[in-house]
Amino acid sequence: MSQFSYVAINSRGLESRGSMDVSDQPEALRRIKEMGLHPIRLIVDKTPVKPRISSTARAAGWRRWMDFSLPGLGSGIKTSELATFTRNLSTLIEAGLPLLRGLRLLNEQEENRKMKGIIAELAHQIECGSTFAEALSVRPAVFNRLYLNMVKAGELAGALEVTLRRLAEFMEKAEKIKGKVTAALFYPAAVMFVAAAVVGVLLVFVLPQFKKVFEGMGGMAMPAFTELVFGISDAIKNHIPAIALGAAAAVLLFRLVVSTRIGRWTLDRCKLGLPALGPVMRKATISRFARTFGTLVSSGVPILQALTILRETSGNVVMADLVESVHQRVKEGEAIAPVLKASPIFPAMIAGMVDVGEQTGALPEMLMKIADNCDEQVDNATSAMTSLLEPALLVFLAVIVGSIVVAMFLPLIAMMCGGFDRETTPDS
Repeated sequence: MSQFSYVAINSRGLESRGSMDVSDQPEALRRIKEMGLHPIRLIVDKTPVKPRISSTARAAGWRRWMDFSLPGLGSGIKTSELATFTRNLSTLIEAGLPLLRGLRLLNEQEENRKMKGIIAELAHQIECGSTFAEALSVRPAVFNRLYLNMVKAGELAGALEVTLRRLAEFMEKAEKIKGKVTAALFYPAAVMFVAAAVVGVLLVFVLPQFKKVFEGMGGMAMPAFTELVFGISDAIKNHIPAIALGAAAAVLLFRLVVSTRIGRWTLDRCKLGLPALGPVMRKATISRFARTFGTLVSSGVPILQALTILRETSGNVVMADLVESVHQRVKEGEAIAPVLKASPIFPAMIAGMVDVGEQTGALPEMLMKIADNCDEQVDNATSAMTSLLEPALLVFLAVIVGSIVVAMFLPLIAMMCGGFDRETTPDS
């Protein structure tokens, strides 16, 4: 049990203060509403006697101290696993279970050892008197600012289960569109890998054997195309370590450049401006902006705070700069739509939809419609590109392998047709 101090307003608009001993913050909010009061502030008193730490919580504490994950290397928790945890917790809270009991039940059913330790740690933090948002803040690598602030807003509004359901839907839709794009790119990537492997084997192992055969034909001059292919084969075979080192250096240099803000901004700008992929990436970026912004605002997060979170979780530096401009304009009392209209990223139709949402007071709903529309367009575009890439890649692979085969048969054809010109020697 924890002691909560609250400030609320009754039906007459008068302020009321008090405290109560309950298990968690959602229970405190329900008690306040049952008294006919509207909560304004709810603070947990962290001075009570420290509860007895269970063996599960103690084990979670040891796991926390033994967690050697470096910052920036990921938490080891998949988005799908986090979405499942969020949806299950929302369902349990909607069914009337207290938050602490719901976490313990999920901890018993969890099979992932990493996630099991995190849930046990959350339960331990809440058992010690922390709010759910405070417990989540201990694991910033797992629960980012978007997740944390939405939970905080849901707790203050007394609608934690609704907020968790929205979070689960947000993560599931984001994972769904990501999975579609990944599946669409898997086939081209697999074809390119096979093509590179086949060409590498031909150039490094097969062509040198043909060259030995042709060199034993009495010093005859070979066709120029065959000489070119043999030259490429010799260059690759004789410089494999240098090529591998150069490729590794190029990758390292690219990562170093991208790690800087200017390099990342240039890369993101180039991605949005690509001839075929650019429009698809732009739609995906707009979808992420609209869905994240709409989810935050609909959960009760203030617009300025939502824009700050959106800037940090946008995933694109160009979009982050645009969100910063929107934040400054909104802070000065201006609307969002004019800034989006002036940006080259947002089409005029989408900016107009945002304008309508602002004027009608239905901005969250309009943002969700924009996100759904963009997701559908991204899905259709990736399907169309995949259907076009498949034959194009097959033709590309056939041209590369066929060129090598033709280069090998040209000397034989020339020899059979009497087209070899013997090289002149001093004795002739």
